[in-house]
Amino acid sequence: MEDLITKAKNDLDAHVREIVQWHFNPETGCQFWLEWAEKQGWNPAEEVQSLEDLDARFPDFQDEYLRDLQPEVWRPKGEPYNNRPFSIFETGGTTGMPKQRIGWDDYKIDYSAFSETLNDDHFPKNHYWLMIGPTGPRRLRLAIEHLANVRGCSCYFVDLDPRWVKRLIKDKQFDQAKAYMEHVIDQAHTILKNRKVSALFTTPKLLEALADRASLVDMGIKGVFCGGTTMDPQYTRFLVEEICENEVGFVPTYGNTLMGLARHKPLSSEDNYSITYYAPQPRAVLRVIDDKTGNPVEYDTWGRVQLTTLTKEFFMPKFKERDEAIRRKPIEGSPWDGVGEVRPFGAMEKKIVEGVY
Repeated sequence: MEDLITKAKNDLDAHVREIVQWHFNPETGCQFWLEWAEKQGWNPAEEVQSLEDLDARFPDFQDEYLRDLQPEVWRPKGEPYNNRPFSIFETGGTTGMPKQRIGWDDYKIDYSAFSETLNDDHFPKNHYWLMIGPTGPRRLRLAIEHLANVRGCSCYFVDLDPRWVKRLIKDKQFDQAKAYMEHVIDQAHTILKNRKVSALFTTPKLLEALADRASLVDMGIKGVFCGGTTMDPQYTRFLVEEICENEVGFVPTYGNTLMGLARHKPLSSEDNYSITYYAPQPRAVLRVIDDKTGNPVEYDTWGRVQLTTLTKEFFMPKFKERDEAIRRKPIEGSPWDGVGEVRPFGAMEKKIVEGVY
């Protein structure tokens, strides 16, 4: 195992060098990072040789960079991005200006890799899927359709607006929030009654509401992707044993527009239904840190989730997610740190509005 961890670290450091050199090369980098380096008075392309160097030299990445600046400042000058139209994806924000990230192919790369982890019995190829979740300006809609297509499947969609649901709950309009959720579930149930669907992608609360209408097994569902809101061990057990009836394949997911999609450690008896996710390293790095010092916490200890994204499309060092998690040890298939039992940052100290997503 130590050899695997060492190799993963070396591979990550080599990837860090490649990505930093790309983004800070005047011929390939983007406007934001080239101007940032000029203001700082040092050249990351020459001085950053490892993840440790990156951590030591870069400050935390700020939300405002993605809220306040025009999207073209993030476009790399290098091929094939320089003259190619980009997609604009939104992420986060219940009110006000959301964060925006531009992109081209990252989600296709991330979700194609994720496809290789799926069980064909639970996610059969050449069939039909249903996504119940936010579409619109969010990358998730394109990502799920691409994942389905990679597996020879086509996908139906039922949209929801998580910003509206969060606003209703925040304003204590619980009857309206419930009515909106019923509206979404009505649409999903109609599709499932009239079309052959074998796989679902949705949130835990929507999955639970859907199962109240009819058994997932009886509806022909063989596999479920589930993410977007907190799943503690007790709730995970309920979803696996009661909602999925120990028959439907249950794949918890953790990801976002800035990271891609983390893979979960397959649940086993010793896990006691505690979910652990592992980032798609080296393209993205997840760590659990002390929010005040920025240093990694001890294993099996709670801390704040920090994300570093490392692709040619997008470079984002040391972004503090609005999540906290338990730092988990590397495993054979992912010999780097994992994040366990992810929940909103500060969930134990204050009331967090999650809505249905």
